[in-house]
Amino acid sequence: MTTDATHAADGRRSRLAFAESAGAASLAAFLARQLRWDRTAAARITAGGEVLAVFTRPARFNVLAVLPGRLRAPVRLDVTVSAGELLEGIDEERGEIAVPGAVTGPSWAGVLPPRGGWQRLADVAHAAAREAAAAVVAEFRQRTEGMAPEARTRQALDGLAEEIWSRPLPGTPLPLRAVHAAHALGFLPPAPPPGAGEAAVLASGPWLRLRTALGSIAVRRPATPGLPGLNVMPVRRTAGGHHREHYHHDTETGTGPGHGPDHEPGQPPRL
Repeated sequence: MTTDATHAADGRRSRLAFAESAGAASLAAFLARQLRWDRTAAARITAGGEVLAVFTRPARFNVLAVLPGRLRAPVRLDVTVSAGELLEGIDEERGEIAVPGAVTGPSWAGVLPPRGGWQRLADVAHAAAREAAAAVVAEFRQRTEGMAPEARTRQALDGLAEEIWSRPLPGTPLPLRAVHAAHALGFLPPAPPPGAGEAAVLASGPWLRLRTALGSIAVRRPATPGLPGLNVMPVRRTAGGHHREHYHHDTETGTGPGHGPDHEPGQPPRL
């Protein structure tokens, strides 16, 4: 039986329980990294059945990050919350989350990647992705250090960053900013989880996605004539004041997330 995760009338916060306690630790690390960059960060939490997804927009990267997880029991939930309050509500020992109250979400929270239509463009070895991220970080550092002090303005640094991180990952149309974000968020660890396989670059309309065993990074390509526009995931409120929507369905395999051949036992469900 699926339940709606809503807040009680007495103000108590609803709780979500991960199927494995490691899921709570992964979420805590995911949020903590982003709060170091932006203490006011927000997160959109969606759950459909036993699959949970936490969407964020990491500061500086201009991408969306998605952390998937598996719950102990089916839940239906869609709410935008403070990332800081969400982190405070994580009980790593019990593998549970106390969901904070809803906040007025930033604009990105209402415009998420599409649920389906994803096509695999390329497979990328974790080591190759990490090396690509390290190379552009090193180039940025070297070129900024080579600038005269008076030329090292915010505008100049932003322009340099845009030039470097807008380049595609070799052999794919994916901008390197997505790879850099995946590396910074811990989605490309030196030793991937057993059975993780390679990362995958996927496309759906104007969206590109780097999917790893630990999470995904999605980025919108610049508008191109002939391509469809934004794919808006509607924000619908339930009677309890929460947004409701289901987690994305991955039509690449014809299965829902976390089910079928696209999900490895012991790994979080893939977006």
